[in-house]
Amino acid sequence: MPYTIDLSGKTAFVTGASSGLGRHFARTLAAAGANVAVAARRVDRLEALAEDLRASGVRAAPVALDVTQPASVKAAFEAAEAALGPIDIVVNNAGVPGAAFFLKMSEEDWRGTMDVNLDGVFRVGQEAAKRMVARGQGGSIINIASILGLSVSRTVAAYAATKAAVISLTKSMALELARNKIRVNALAPGYFSTELNADFLAGPQGQQMLSRVPMGRAGDYKELDGPLLLLASEAGSFMTGSVLVADGGHLLTLG
Repeated sequence: MPYTIDLSGKTAFVTGASSGLGRHFARTLAAAGANVAVAARRVDRLEALAEDLRASGVRAAPVALDVTQPASVKAAFEAAEAALGPIDIVVNNAGVPGAAFFLKMSEEDWRGTMDVNLDGVFRVGQEAAKRMVARGQGGSIINIASILGLSVSRTVAAYAATKAAVISLTKSMALELARNKIRVNALAPGYFSTELNADFLAGPQGQQMLSRVPMGRAGDYKELDGPLLLLASEAGSFMTGSVLVADGGHLLTLG
């Protein structure tokens, strides 16, 4: 019998879930049957999201999380497990854009982008993996990267560096954790309209950039559902260390 994307009986932990892709990922996993811990700094938003998820028939818990603080990461997992039980799936999504020309980038801007986009992925991934190893049942960790981790563009040196590092970290994690039945993969989206980039994409520069995408547009959130659920479920049981790109062909034009 073929594997399916049914996540009934699984528990997921989604970081950066207060808005944008993180919020959508939480909804997608819940729609597939998973119980979901939604984690971010803006707890008021998480409360509303958790209430919506519960209305769909799954268990959900809002969890305060600052990925730049190791103690906060540990406390968030403890709170999530206390509310929902052991974590089977982690979506490592929290991130910041970090846009600035290289020559104008301050040390503070560089360090701040690294602390969230790379160090935060490390902290969450390591805490999740330790708990999965101790439990002995394996799991799936999905690190959210970007096509800018596979190529580059102007004004995003710090962001691109973090996403390239996340892809490399994903592969290292996958190599080391496979023996523990923990799969680690990366999802690398192209441009999707979020709270952080909606104004840019609607403006002349954003429209010019999107005109170079072979499909001629930004992505729709639902177009990430298939890749996410593949990596989260038994349908992707022989995948680890993979990088799934969903970008309308944009990477093909970046060289």
